[in-house]
Amino acid sequence: MDYKMDSGWKLHPIGGDTGHAYMGIRAEEKVFLKRNSSPFLAALSVEGITPRLIWTKRIGNGDVLTAQEWLNGRVLTRQEMHTQEVTDLVRKIHHSEHLLGMLRKVKGEVFDPETFLAEYTADLDESLVTNSFLATIVSYLESTLYLVKGSEYTVCHGDLNRKNFFLTENKRLYLVDWESVKIADPMADISLLLIQYVAPEAWDNWLTEYGIVRSEAIDARLEWYSLVNRLILAKRFHATGDYFKMNQQILGMKKTYENRNYKKL
Repeated sequence: MDYKMDSGWKLHPIGGDTGHAYMGIRAEEKVFLKRNSSPFLAALSVEGITPRLIWTKRIGNGDVLTAQEWLNGRVLTRQEMHTQEVTDLVRKIHHSEHLLGMLRKVKGEVFDPETFLAEYTADLDESLVTNSFLATIVSYLESTLYLVKGSEYTVCHGDLNRKNFFLTENKRLYLVDWESVKIADPMADISLLLIQYVAPEAWDNWLTEYGIVRSEAIDARLEWYSLVNRLILAKRFHATGDYFKMNQQILGMKKTYENRNYKKL
């Protein structure tokens, strides 16, 4: 439903998972507006990772609106998620000490490996709780936590879905929707991208382009976060009734588990 702010802006809801995104129009001016965006948005705008932040305003009901420049463009296709531009943007975020410092200043949430497991197990539907294979995966991840402890944490976007990569008409690539931002092992982000968009046989090439040299420690982290991310995705798809995509994640887990490096179970 449209509504007006006291400053004369008229807001029109646009697509998005949260329902907090709008096209804002006042006279001939058009901006992208979002309710209650992460306060981290200002730092991302300065770094050129998101479209330029124009202003921030608290409105009558207590919500905070952020206005960014309106840009014409589109989201990436699945095939475009393989491109060097995507890899470079993800690497830039992970390697930015400035962004990490700013996220710490706004008290960004730290996600340890246990936090990812807790995200899966919290309010888990009974049908998933009683699924013996999923329970096996959880037990395996709990028993191998020591393999992913002590990694250096960075800024992680937390939702590297192709729909969050926005390519402008001028071929400028941005990463948007930072509501899931966290301070965590960058392998959490990397594995989430890989399991969704890159064939396993192409992982070596992607990691090389990113700048990662494979090692036993890297493989352990990649395996662990691939499994926990698939658990979280499976839970999400179950909640939305998309059982085909849920089963795709379970099949992916089975392949990873069958070829696991650490036979603890």
